[in-house]
Amino acid sequence: MASLRASHEAARGRKPAPRADPAAKTPPPVRAFDFSKLPAFRQLSMHRAAADMIGLENPFFQPHDGIAGATTCIDGVEHDNFASYNYLGLNGHPEVNAAALQALQTYGTSASASRVVAGERPIHRALETRLAALHGVEDAVVMVSGHATNVTTIGHLLSSSDLIVTDALVHNSISEGTRLSGAARMNFPHGDLDALERLLTDQRHKFERVLIAAEGIYSMDGDFPDLPRLIRIKQMFDAWLLVDEAHSAGVMGSRGRGIAEHFGVDPTAVEMWMGTLSKTFSACGGYIAGSKALCDYLRATAPGFVFSVGLSPPLAAAALASLDIMDREPDRLRRLAANGHRFLARAKDAGLDTGPSAGFSVIPVIVGDSIGAVTLCNRLLKRGINALPIVFPAVAEKSARIRFFITSEHSDAQIDRAVDATAEELAAIRQKNTRFSDLVRNGSAPE
Repeated sequence: MASLRASHEAARGRKPAPRADPAAKTPPPVRAFDFSKLPAFRQLSMHRAAADMIGLENPFFQPHDGIAGATTCIDGVEHDNFASYNYLGLNGHPEVNAAALQALQTYGTSASASRVVAGERPIHRALETRLAALHGVEDAVVMVSGHATNVTTIGHLLSSSDLIVTDALVHNSISEGTRLSGAARMNFPHGDLDALERLLTDQRHKFERVLIAAEGIYSMDGDFPDLPRLIRIKQMFDAWLLVDEAHSAGVMGSRGRGIAEHFGVDPTAVEMWMGTLSKTFSACGGYIAGSKALCDYLRATAPGFVFSVGLSPPLAAAALASLDIMDREPDRLRRLAANGHRFLARAKDAGLDTGPSAGFSVIPVIVGDSIGAVTLCNRLLKRGINALPIVFPAVAEKSARIRFFITSEHSDAQIDRAVDATAEELAAIRQKNTRFSDLVRNGSAPE
């Protein structure tokens, strides 16, 4: 019948229709994907709409007209600035700028490829040697991103047969590195080393390798762990220890050597010191400091190093110059410590909730919910004080806060103004609305 039908179609001058293939699948309709349909984007849009409805201005992504130091210029107006990692006031320092300019003229703006492919620039190894000396260990390896340093190092060194135990408040980069590794992850409550010890007693024998991850100064709360005990615990359970010193290198210790110097412990007892160049050291990038064997292995095999361009030479030069100035001018560290302790003491006297902060580089003022934190931020900005909110999901909703970064360059008057204004504005908001969550239901924002 099929051949007869084909002959009939041919006689009428038409090509026979192709036979349907019962196994063929209907292709999906072709369409451009609309990212606005993503559930997460829809949720973000709802949050923005709710903020607009109650008159909350977006405090983020404000354009700054110059260097962000103890002061900053926003829309042509100078503000006291408490939203900068420029802890020792070295960003924009003439010596730092000159070093970056010299490297720019010598090497250009880019390493042009990964250091494996493009070769070394002497400035890269000079920086790694200085960072190793900073931490009192054999070697260091520098990468182009602080976040990526944790991700690639943890993701590369651990695997599915291993366990990573983290303080509940570690940075997202540690969490992402853990996820990449495929290792099991368990948290212990923030700062609770008794819980860490119990966890390892129950779980250590089930895994091949164990990594404990903590921070030198916690970026949200401004407190720090009991490092000597952390070292004892990791030795008891044959574990590796990684300490993220993003906010403590160049801050803790009389010479800025970080939490190991603060406690007077042997830094070689910690397998991995992680740090960033974007805070005290006025550049950008991250590093791991530790044994020569560890650093050689990471240089040869870590994807985030092997397959990523080398650190920009001007940034390496800026970090080196910052290290030189910190070594030469220890008074910057003393001023930073004095400023942090002054802010913390004044805030406590004013009845502000500063959580567990130890009064170094990071001091939060806990407000209690996201709307209240954003409202307080906007009120402070109108009074010439720039300090940004940290809201859900970065922290728990009940822990929403304004986070103040302290520098060596803040004056006593700036600190006192910031504390006084924060206490006054927070009291005014709470008097008008005893529950910030009512703002959403009422559809109005505090004046």
